[in-house]
Amino acid sequence: MTDTSESGQRAVVRALLDGHGRTYAAEAGIRLRDTPQPLYQLLVLSVLLSARIRSSVAVDAARELFGAGLRTPLRMADATWQQRVNALGRGGYRRYDERTSTQLGDGARLVVQEYRGDLRRLRDQARGDVAEVHRRLRKVPGIGPAGSDIFVREVQGVWPETAPYFGGKALQGAADLDLPGSPDELLRLAGDVDPGVLAAALVRAALDPKVVRSTMEQARA
Repeated sequence: MTDTSESGQRAVVRALLDGHGRTYAAEAGIRLRDTPQPLYQLLVLSVLLSARIRSSVAVDAARELFGAGLRTPLRMADATWQQRVNALGRGGYRRYDERTSTQLGDGARLVVQEYRGDLRRLRDQARGDVAEVHRRLRKVPGIGPAGSDIFVREVQGVWPETAPYFGGKALQGAADLDLPGSPDELLRLAGDVDPGVLAAALVRAALDPKVVRSTMEQARA
């Protein structure tokens, strides 16, 4: 029987964070700061995670792209289509490699043309309106509703004006764990935790029933 008391819910959140409390950006080796290069790397990762592919493959593909030097929009745009395909392939991102290579090239050029390579300009032009941040992100090839959700969910630690942001997938994870559906209430249960870290952990619960089972077992132990 699920313990829905506040102490029981706190135990679930603690167990979830102990086992899965890391952002996807951190998993991909992105040291996220409010500077152009890591913000662009997060955009690339958001494109990769948007496809119907395992998140571990998307993370591996991001690491390969960055390891090949494609860490800025200029370098991504200057790379050949085949260089991008090869890096994606090394990361196991083969089903969508050709289309994604094109999207990454086109997206890099858009970031250079619209924001001079600095996504902080996108944020500034949105003037604190999170819906406008989403709208502008979705103009980037390969970024749809899922991709903009990923980016905003992960960036909120360095763009506090977007916080707290969980999105549908994270709130689905909360429901699977019998936790509240309010971001503010979830953060209250979590204590002093980066909302992006909690949101990513909840997404992992939504994507993998094993995460839910192991978290509930640990919380009851």
